[in-house]
Amino acid sequence: MILRRAHVAAVFFLYLFASSHSLDFPKPKHKHKINGPIKTLVVLVMENRSFDHILGWLKRTRPEIDGLTGKESNRVNATDPDSPQIFVSDAAAFVDSDPGHSIQAIREQIFGSNDSFSDPPPMSGFVQQANNMEVEGMAKTVMSGFKPEVLPVYTELATEFTVFDRWFASVPASTQPNRFYIHSATSHGASSNVRKDLIHGFPQKTIFDSLDENDLTFGVYYQNIPATLFFKSLRKLKHITKFHDYKLKFKLHAKKGKLPNYVVVEQRYFDVELSPANDDHPSHDVALGQRFVKEVYETLRASPQWKEMALLITYDEHGGFYDHVPTPVSGVPNPDGIIGPDPFYFGFDRLGVRVPTILVSPWIDKGTVIHEPTGPTPDSHFEHSSIPATVKKLFNLKSNFLTKRDAWAGTFENYFHIRETPRDDCPEELPAVKISIRPRGPKEDLRLSEFQVELIQLASQLVGDCVLNTYPDIGKNMTVGEANRYAENAVERFLEAGRAALRAGANESAIVTMRPSLTTRTSGEEYGSYM
Repeated sequence: MILRRAHVAAVFFLYLFASSHSLDFPKPKHKHKINGPIKTLVVLVMENRSFDHILGWLKRTRPEIDGLTGKESNRVNATDPDSPQIFVSDAAAFVDSDPGHSIQAIREQIFGSNDSFSDPPPMSGFVQQANNMEVEGMAKTVMSGFKPEVLPVYTELATEFTVFDRWFASVPASTQPNRFYIHSATSHGASSNVRKDLIHGFPQKTIFDSLDENDLTFGVYYQNIPATLFFKSLRKLKHITKFHDYKLKFKLHAKKGKLPNYVVVEQRYFDVELSPANDDHPSHDVALGQRFVKEVYETLRASPQWKEMALLITYDEHGGFYDHVPTPVSGVPNPDGIIGPDPFYFGFDRLGVRVPTILVSPWIDKGTVIHEPTGPTPDSHFEHSSIPATVKKLFNLKSNFLTKRDAWAGTFENYFHIRETPRDDCPEELPAVKISIRPRGPKEDLRLSEFQVELIQLASQLVGDCVLNTYPDIGKNMTVGEANRYAENAVERFLEAGRAALRAGANESAIVTMRPSLTTRTSGEEYGSYM
């Protein structure tokens, strides 16, 4: 399909937040001291699966895990006690259509009706909501979980290290708001896509900022496009060099012992023939996600930094799949006083559905299961804000908590202090993933998911296309193949513009904003070509 767009000659403008010519001499910095055994935390966030869907059937051999017994069910009509039941199964396989996970769909899944005041919620509306989507077989799909042998990498990691069986998404909403909580303990009022903030960057303080204030390091290892660039502060020139091509740099940095203190590993979000998606989002192949996690683990295990390292694997949200553990709906603080937009006016005062979370480190005893946290308040839970909260304590950061939410969230730094020495029996390799779960390859001509559209809107901001009339519809008219090319090209151009500015001596606190020249317009298939 020939698509029309403006080809641009991109130029960047620097917004300076500090003077380029200061007469003050910099004060000598004292190296920040990390007191505990963990000097590097690696965070890997997969896409759209619930705990019961991924890890629930581990309970068969690991009864201490709060998983599935086979007796769990939902009724077709959640409010009719005589309605037929659909029970959980271990028949999870390839999922082609995406289950519902909007804020209104999740409300129905959790409460089973418009009554959102039940505490605890009955978790009774998954089947009802799935049937409302009018997709054949969707009800049985959302009630299914994987046999442990189908996910051999997770089964081995859960056996060798730690499973959290009470870790919840931060918001009962879709991908993007939850990913914001992982690094900033708030979504700044976003319960879905927010055009203004997508364009200008989300303004809240992040854990990256706190690390920088304390002279500690971080790095983002991306594949298609780094979703962390949604944060405005990460677009500063001084952070440009902290974004690394995963394929080129991750193994190299790990091998040389040069991984920073806080590492974010991002997946391939676009499913194309040359590089299929490995983020576990339906309709992507979960087997590829398993191979990706295996690669990350084995890279870290072979690093000279291994004995001072931890890896946290979690999922941004449940993706519409059933989970039997009631979602916390009381005692959850709004992080910053911001209320969500109409028509829901969500108060950010309850959590999302439980998600799979695994903690890996030689400082963790084999077969550990972590249930609820011991504080800091009686109502605290493990949720995505636990990551910045733990980083603050783990690395002895002098910065304040980011919001009321991470000040409240449970933390896991104490689990690294139980042992006196690191283990020497951690597996060097994980089981091979021999069977693909998806019966076909990528389809590059498919339309984009909501999150993929948001990523393209981010890409359009990075290269200035957000000022064109085609925004915010730019991603809605792309295929997956076109989107992948556009995103990769946008990131390359944005980072190169930043590097060029640094070489030219620009102020490191400046933000690069690329603006298109609208004088040249042409037709063509290639979204990624610029003049």
